Amino acid sequence: MILENTGLTGIRSDLAHLDDSSEKLGFVRWQWEYRRATYDLKLHDRSNGEDYFLRINTRAVEGKLENPDAILEVEAVYIGRATFPHGLDYESPVPQPILNAAAQRAQELKQLLS
Repeated sequence: MILENTGLTGIRSDLAHLDDSSEKLGFVRWQWEYRRATYDLKLHDRSNGEDYFLRINTRAVEGKLENPDAILEVEAVYIGRATFPHGLDYESPVPQPILNAAAQRAQELKQLLS
């Protein structure tokens, strides 16, 4: 599920600042290559035992990711339910408490990047 209205889409930041800011909020830069990076935040729903991931997709618009001064732009923010053994289901409904937590973290990251 793509999360609209987070205010993150289109924000630009250098890699070092984005890594530092996202790490403070519990995000991990998992997938990355020379031009793209994905930041994930695991959210656990205690009521159903499911895990969900808030995922922020970025692309380098200046430089490459091995350079901390590279400029990244947030392309999309989405959330999905974790599936075994590894993957995300973006079509499953997401419980409202998880959506609320995801929206709060997205706003906190926006504040740190602004």
